[in-house]
Amino acid sequence: MDLTPPQHPGDFTTQTAPPPSVQDPRRTIFFGPFGLRALWSLLLYLALLGIIGGSVFAIGHELYVHHEHAAALTAAKAGKPAPPPSKSIFVPPDSSKPMPMVVMIIGELAMFTLFFSTSWLMAAIERRKLSAFGLGGAHPLRRLFMGAFWGITFISLLILALHSFHFLSFDSRLDHGPSILFWGAIQLFAFLLVGLTEEYTMRGYLQFTLTRGLVSIGNLISPQHARTIAFWSAAVITSALFLSAHIHNSGENWLGLFQVFLAGLLFVVALWRTGSLWWGIGFHMTWDWGQSFLYGVPDSGMLDQGRLFSTHAAGNPLFSGGTVGPEGSVLCMPIILLAIVVLFFTHPSPQPPLELPGSQPPLSAQDPFAQDSALPYNPSPIA
Repeated sequence: MDLTPPQHPGDFTTQTAPPPSVQDPRRTIFFGPFGLRALWSLLLYLALLGIIGGSVFAIGHELYVHHEHAAALTAAKAGKPAPPPSKSIFVPPDSSKPMPMVVMIIGELAMFTLFFSTSWLMAAIERRKLSAFGLGGAHPLRRLFMGAFWGITFISLLILALHSFHFLSFDSRLDHGPSILFWGAIQLFAFLLVGLTEEYTMRGYLQFTLTRGLVSIGNLISPQHARTIAFWSAAVITSALFLSAHIHNSGENWLGLFQVFLAGLLFVVALWRTGSLWWGIGFHMTWDWGQSFLYGVPDSGMLDQGRLFSTHAAGNPLFSGGTVGPEGSVLCMPIILLAIVVLFFTHPSPQPPLELPGSQPPLSAQDPFAQDSALPYNPSPIA
């Protein structure tokens, strides 16, 4: 499959790749004209995730068992009863209690390291730049701060609406003095990791590779808009995966899950309009921080350690959000839609190809099998 330069940014048409002088044996069910096909890339990616993640889990479990065994032996030699087993970091915390920040930070760091390292391996295998999977783009810090600004703005609008209509009550302030700065900073860092991990996990390699694989289907529907169709088809899949990752959150309900799906679409719109994940990471960070720390409300049914206020929902859960928190309120829906409108007005240019020129090593005219990407085929070397 090959793609010519778009007449309009974000739209692609098909062309036939120049046939090699000699039929290359690599043109098989596993390899297309430009390398490993997207389906096999995804399967290899998932296999590597399983191998790396499974290995880390197995090592961690063995270390935990060894620690418990050593503690029991030490107690036996001292003639004392065996201590109660300590809680493994692989066991989810009690969802009915505030989540300790150290557990969240370690968990998010571990998850991001897993997905980042797997994406790095896939970038090496596919001969792409790692930045092609969403962490590149122009002005990353500016995008991050703009997303953070809109994240805290929109969650504040939602909290204001809930409080104004008496669906949310503030009971007391829990933090005072220096502890406000301490917990505020700790939670901001934790939610930076949350935003980085969730955006990269759901809309990094997966979104890029699903888009690459679905361009052929887009060609069947409309060759002039194949890239656009592929991107948004992949967006529905990644947003559904984003929803499924929140299903087991305590206190979650169908409305909250639907709005998680909408939030997933918001983050894909951010990727489409800005060309990277940074705006979405910033928005995700301060939206969650505003709920969990600044306003002390449940975030997808969960409370965190160190929140500034104690609050409770009041009235009809359809409007208050109930145990889910503000994300479970119908008032959240227009807020998310308004955020999408803001994205279109603040970033008016259509999304260019996600894989920018120079994202792969040079290729020669004699080897059109060297790449498989959303970029147009170029028989001359790519700088």
